[in-house]
Amino acid sequence: MDEKAIRQIAKNRKAWHDYNIEDSFETGIALCGTEVKSLRQGACNLKDSFCSVKDGELIVHGMHISPYEKGNIFNKEPLRNRKLLMHKSEIRKLAAAQAQDGYTIIPLSVYLKGSLVKVQVGLAKGKKLHDKRDAAAARDAKREMDRAIKEQQR
Repeated sequence: MDEKAIRQIAKNRKAWHDYNIEDSFETGIALCGTEVKSLRQGACNLKDSFCSVKDGELIVHGMHISPYEKGNIFNKEPLRNRKLLMHKSEIRKLAAAQAQDGYTIIPLSVYLKGSLVKVQVGLAKGKKLHDKRDAAAARDAKREMDRAIKEQQR
């Protein structure tokens, strides 16, 4: 099986609204067994989560994975910091970019690729309030143009 089935678990929609995503990377994530079972049920929230580089390792903070309901003593803390698995050269590249003013590393989505849990992280630069207004105005203008074209085609 060359192409592995991809199933979306969680998506950080707010990241696309608050940040300009400049680059994205696919990473693995170090999890325990009950966390994987909980993710397969779709119990994940990426709101307010971010990544940092510490001692050459990429760590995700604030990613909420609900405890597995049948997990008893093996459940882990829902908001614990988790290690993301990437090549060292990619981590160094992200760390150098994050050191620049205004850049941050944000988890964009969590998904299953075959039997593996993957996290898509993005190198992002924060939007200013006027940038958000411009994006909303452009979206509204595009919607109006589409409506006008649709009316002309009738």
